[in-house]
Amino acid sequence: MIEIALFAVLVLVILLTLGVPLPYCFGAGLMVMYFAGDVVMKGNMLWGFQQLGNPVLLAIPLFVLAGTIMSVSGIAASLLNFVNIFIGHLRGGLGVVATVSCALIGAISGSGLTGVAAIGPLLIPEMEKQGYPREYATALIANASLLGLLIPPSVTMIVYGWVTDTSILACFLATLGPGLLIMASFSVVNIRMARKFPLQLNEPLKGQAFLSEATSRGFKATPALLMPVIILGGIYGGIMTPTEAAAVAVIYAIPVGFLIYKGLDIRTFFGAGREAATSVGAIMLMILFSMILSQMFVLESVPQAIVEAIFSVTENKALLLVLINILLFLVGMVVNDVTAIILIAPLLLPLMQAIGVSPIQFAAIMGVNTAMGGVTPPYASILYLGARIGRVPVTKVIRPAMTLILLGYLPVVFLTSFWPDLSMWLPRFFGY
Repeated sequence: MIEIALFAVLVLVILLTLGVPLPYCFGAGLMVMYFAGDVVMKGNMLWGFQQLGNPVLLAIPLFVLAGTIMSVSGIAASLLNFVNIFIGHLRGGLGVVATVSCALIGAISGSGLTGVAAIGPLLIPEMEKQGYPREYATALIANASLLGLLIPPSVTMIVYGWVTDTSILACFLATLGPGLLIMASFSVVNIRMARKFPLQLNEPLKGQAFLSEATSRGFKATPALLMPVIILGGIYGGIMTPTEAAAVAVIYAIPVGFLIYKGLDIRTFFGAGREAATSVGAIMLMILFSMILSQMFVLESVPQAIVEAIFSVTENKALLLVLINILLFLVGMVVNDVTAIILIAPLLLPLMQAIGVSPIQFAAIMGVNTAMGGVTPPYASILYLGARIGRVPVTKVIRPAMTLILLGYLPVVFLTSFWPDLSMWLPRFFGY
């Protein structure tokens, strides 16, 4: 059965590499297990549909809808204008504005694609006007959009918590530290790289002019700034569950978009709903098939066999963590983050617990590794979307994107794995 399970995974990976839609890839894996492994399907199908009824999963379509509404409503633009008044005039400051803005968007939407879709059209032309190469500006915003997958609330952490039966709030807290550190490292790398560019900086506002402009932009940005405060404050304060917070995000974004920023109208609202529904339909079908496949692996003791096989090679914790990080990176290159977590988390969690890594720290390790797949080809959905929005060939964006990954992202990946306090101090502070 172990050989059949590995063959099912091989079929799945080959189909993913060929570009077959994700639900069909998992369906093919199920067919291998059913026909070759003689696994009973009826009970697994009933179990899978029962899992889809979990209220936790309702947070996914709601956060996707909130992010889609936000990207067309003008909320992102108001946040951008407010942050820009403070550091936009400094050398490298506009790149820092882009990074921080993507972090703020991530704190609202829980999605990486929302960041690049909302910030890219606004900032890429502005950065080019100031003297940044267009391909670098595109790469920076695409990479910074990964923060939407790490800074809570995060769709990937909702899925991880659901799959591994771990507190979702603890998972949110675990990725917050690495996410903020990545934001800081991208900002530092950008300031360093900006020295090479012939930037034309604006004169900074001073005195009364600065105070007046900051007050004006701050007043306009207040409804947008209240959104992450309400959502995150509600979750961390114990007032709302993540699912309830996602519903509040949608309810709040609609009147703000229609009445305050006026970026929403009937046409764009229904367009946002249609886009969100299309994305969620594919996600839920993929979750159904992948959960059934994972359950089959568990019933056939595949995770235990993997643990035994790996321990037969080495029991050194440091070496195992390096190998697991490499595995997660390679998986993230061919599938999206949600797929990787559903497929890999149940298989590797017993191994991580066996070497003394808690499920909460493993959430952070999986989060930072699988998020990186959004900008590393061949998958690289966020990078491809950024290149399309920035109107730059992907081949030109890859080099600056990989520079940012190597200098700003990979160090945090290894810190997350080998320095548990980075991801565990906040969960411990909140009693997890």
